[in-house]
Amino acid sequence: GPQITVPRLSTPDKSPQPIYSQISEQVIKLPPGDLRLPSRAWKIKLIGEGADDAGGVFDDTITEMCQELEKEVIPLLSKTPNGVSSVGYNKDKFVINPSSVTPENLQQYMFLGILIGVAIRTRKPLDIHLAPTVWKQLVSLPLTGFDIETIDSLFISSIKGLSNIDKQGVNEESFHNVIPIERFHIQSSNGTLEPIVPGGNSIRLTFKNRKLFSHHALQFRINESNLQIGAILDGLASIIPVPLLRFMTPDALEHWVCGKPEIDLNLLQKIVRYRDMDRQHYLVQWFWRIMERFSNDDRVALMRFVSGRSRLPADIADVSQRFQVMKTDKCKDGLPTSQTCFFQLRLPDYSTESIMEEKLRYAIHNCRSIDMDNYMLARNIENSTLDDPII
Repeated sequence: GPQITVPRLSTPDKSPQPIYSQISEQVIKLPPGDLRLPSRAWKIKLIGEGADDAGGVFDDTITEMCQELEKEVIPLLSKTPNGVSSVGYNKDKFVINPSSVTPENLQQYMFLGILIGVAIRTRKPLDIHLAPTVWKQLVSLPLTGFDIETIDSLFISSIKGLSNIDKQGVNEESFHNVIPIERFHIQSSNGTLEPIVPGGNSIRLTFKNRKLFSHHALQFRINESNLQIGAILDGLASIIPVPLLRFMTPDALEHWVCGKPEIDLNLLQKIVRYRDMDRQHYLVQWFWRIMERFSNDDRVALMRFVSGRSRLPADIADVSQRFQVMKTDKCKDGLPTSQTCFFQLRLPDYSTESIMEEKLRYAIHNCRSIDMDNYMLARNIENSTLDDPII
């Protein structure tokens, strides 16, 4: 694939741009046909770092971009209102930021669509936690009040209460003593105050027009991200035939793009291959017992350490590489190493299972450098074949 250059190291007088911004600016200019590849849509060149991208650097930067989106380093996503208020469903999910409407923002949304398409083509999941409403819009299904309630239960409760406020004994005279809203404007899903109809800031909310207000408020929230969704679909359409998504459910699309959020040990054990030892070797036995004790966060960290990715595909048929566990001749009780390009974990000898667990935990949570990839890649190509089928 085409080469994308990314300086991600800080210098004394300059901090790098977010990786998402750097990559999106370059990828969006490429012919879409160059990106429709089965394994890696582009090759990453990390400026000032000794990593050669045979797939691992590409995977690692995809994961970093997903993290930037959810940390809101790039203003494309926002936590659901339920997440901000800590009520209801989908508190850990993200919605489209309706305030991001600049040409630059829309290009970045288009790139998000490209990322989703690339995840489908390469069968490598994105670790991104979009709300159900987003997946529903991507398969061209209309949103309803129930959908909005799954991301903002307080909003739906408020407009229902407003419409039926007469049942609480409130009348035209007491209305404004109870309702603090004065005009036809509400908070959008990211908290900014917006008019719900043209000229809404000049239209007074009254007891008589309260149901009209509730109707327009709901329609505003249903449609507030249409512009951004359109840009995502434009990007997605450059990679895959978008009309086919109409035959999918929102859940099926999310499953396809994001894989499994939980690291499935049974799946890992089905795709593992051992080198210089077999499944009866004590290091192998210790490794799987340690993995059983690991939390899912620990297992995700291990996945990131050995592959650059933090999720597995939902279907074993979509796993393109076997998970390799091999024994090395490095110093006893040292830290394990990995080769992300080849989904490989390299274990030195260990005196005890507890020492192995301690070193493994430290490595997966603290060792992020991939500067040895040039050396490891050359050595691996010389000494091994990497096209074993998954069985």
